[in-house]
Amino acid sequence: MSLDPALRARIDALLAANPVVLFMKGEPRAPQCGFSAKAVGALAAIGLDDFAHVDVLSDPEIREGIKVYGDWPTIPQLYIRGELVGGCDIIEQMASSGELQSALGLPPPDRTPPSITIAPEAADMLRKALADAGEGFALKVSVDPRYNAQLQAAPLDPDAIATEAAGLRVQFDLASARRANGMSIEWVDDARGRGLVIENPNAPPKVKPLSPAEAAEQRAAGSVTVVDVRPADERAVATLPGAFEHFDNGTAALEALPKDTALAFLCHRGGRSAQAAEHFRQLGFTRVYNITGGIDAWADLDSSIPKY
Repeated sequence: MSLDPALRARIDALLAANPVVLFMKGEPRAPQCGFSAKAVGALAAIGLDDFAHVDVLSDPEIREGIKVYGDWPTIPQLYIRGELVGGCDIIEQMASSGELQSALGLPPPDRTPPSITIAPEAADMLRKALADAGEGFALKVSVDPRYNAQLQAAPLDPDAIATEAAGLRVQFDLASARRANGMSIEWVDDARGRGLVIENPNAPPKVKPLSPAEAAEQRAAGSVTVVDVRPADERAVATLPGAFEHFDNGTAALEALPKDTALAFLCHRGGRSAQAAEHFRQLGFTRVYNITGGIDAWADLDSSIPKY
């Protein structure tokens, strides 16, 4: 398949103007596929956050054209100084080995194995799972940028970053090794349920509840920003007096705030605001609150707010 000359010239110009370009689905802050998310995560793990990107979902011409341009059939694709590096797997492999850092002029990766703890009952369960997988398997721990952890049996990899815990070999990719340091894995059978529980001290603190009275007091003191996640027409029915933020123009401005900004989310009764609060927590915000009961409960404090 030949490439339209005008499109080829367009891609040439894009690559000439930017030393590093990632063709991906979505954007770095909100990847729209798992492979693009992994590629962004690998670049972030080596400290590269200043690179050009092209969202192929919003540019169908580029989406198909870039596959022909580099004779590479999948997305994402990483280019450095006009040369195709490859897709997600190659990006991760090169980041882990240090080749990617070398190509970008960055320091070599820190391959120090993380320190983790596996409780005896959890180790017994994991040991059995590895035995069921067959010979030559180890426990692989992956921790994504939102600090969600995944455990799986993986083939023994002598080149992986590895540590030993409770007699088990535990392997990590480069980014996960940094995020997992201090992690503990336990087996529980209590109010939390029955199964493995992973605690990671590096993860952002959990969303905390905040009563309307506490939210009103802290907002008056200037120590928290209230964010009403309801759409404008719903807010018009019951408006929160005083200053507050909203999502009418999207979330980008709020997401760009310093990660230690205190944000308290509000909706009708607390459901939608809980989801919004969790989204910001997973973005790395460390002081995130959900206003319990929403505007409905706030109306009990302020008779000027109607209930609906």
